[in-house]
Amino acid sequence: MGQQIEKLAQFVAETQWEDIPGPVQKHVKLVLLDTIGVILAGSARPEVQQLRERLAPTAGTGATVYARGFPGNDPRTAALLNGIAGRAIELCEGLRLVSGQAAMQVLPGVLAVAESGNGTGRDLLAALLLGYDVAGRLNTAFTPRPLAHQNGQAALLAAAAAGARMRGLNAAQVSSAMRIATTLVLTPSYTNAVAGATTLNVAGGMSGFAGALAPELAMAGFTAQDDAVEEALSSLVGDGFKPEGLLDELGTRWHITRNYFRLYACCNPIHPALDSLQEVLKTLRPKAEDIERIDVATYRFASVMRNPDPPNFFASKYSLPHVAAVMVVKGSAGHSAIDDAALSDPAISALRHRVHVTEDAAMSAVAPRLRPARVTVTLKDGRRGTHACESHRGDFNQPFEESELREKFRELAGHVLTPESTARVEEAIDRAEQWTSVRELTDLLRR
Repeated sequence: MGQQIEKLAQFVAETQWEDIPGPVQKHVKLVLLDTIGVILAGSARPEVQQLRERLAPTAGTGATVYARGFPGNDPRTAALLNGIAGRAIELCEGLRLVSGQAAMQVLPGVLAVAESGNGTGRDLLAALLLGYDVAGRLNTAFTPRPLAHQNGQAALLAAAAAGARMRGLNAAQVSSAMRIATTLVLTPSYTNAVAGATTLNVAGGMSGFAGALAPELAMAGFTAQDDAVEEALSSLVGDGFKPEGLLDELGTRWHITRNYFRLYACCNPIHPALDSLQEVLKTLRPKAEDIERIDVATYRFASVMRNPDPPNFFASKYSLPHVAAVMVVKGSAGHSAIDDAALSDPAISALRHRVHVTEDAAMSAVAPRLRPARVTVTLKDGRRGTHACESHRGDFNQPFEESELREKFRELAGHVLTPESTARVEEAIDRAEQWTSVRELTDLLRR
């Protein structure tokens, strides 16, 4: 049995909220606020609504589904539905130095287990933090296959660990839940994203499902082989797993503080180009019809997101030409701007064919430590503007102000909640460590 996995499981089982430094505690609550806002807004997507309705006739009880007018479901299905909703609008936060969207993979299962077991706010926050740290550490040690998206992979094992912590399981049981969860790990493809295949979001939701299910399997007596985590990540769903550094700075370096947030409602790798475009637009102030062309140079991973005709709403989140055109025409690339209507807007449709994206090899060489982009806008009257950046705003170089993230939460939650309810939920999350029961939050949402 891998020593590193066992020590990591022990860390998850035994670390107390009181052991966490104050700034880290504060950041956890900000991640919680941001992630719940994204889940609420994502619950309004048509396919997510229809899935809830199809599952409603056989709905169970025990946990809240974060959606307008929906009573709830059994914890596993609630976690699944909330996870799918949170993935649906491409606005969840993520790990900065490796690929993965840890909070959206971990939190839905933790919320469901906490509510069904009447857990406290401190229990919830600690489970989220510790599960997030497992996700960051596993993803750092894990080499995914080139086409594999990280939804439902290493972070699914982290969700199982967090769910086990939320259930109050001991170190051996946390380890067992993680090892059992290797049987549930998925193989979603990045190709789904550019193809507009929303099945990718189901893979994200399955992490929440596993976070609620795997602890129950461990408690029921199911077993898994000793090296299940190492085998799964090195040979089955991955191309390598190096556990040697898994415990580095354990308890002093918290991966949740090394995350990124999003204000642009699109895939994170194209954010640096959008920041650069925004700066050029401030200078030139062109109308869409004034633009001859927009040239974008960026690193390889971002440069492949260049389909000028995304087939649907979901695919539009992965099209740099489309999002750039939306920013020019609507003045924003937020959730309300990159909507279904943007796909058929004639001004946007025309402009995105004048956006040209190429890879810059020098930029690719410094990614992912840096995520550079350079944008040149050429107008029909001959004027030209260029701006470049090393990484997007919101990265380590220029974090978002907390006020900006709170405004994002209010906008997103407002798709489901009244302004008064949104304010009450925000205030409640600010004092989450004081909740005697997580139902203090879900009671507000259910009203």
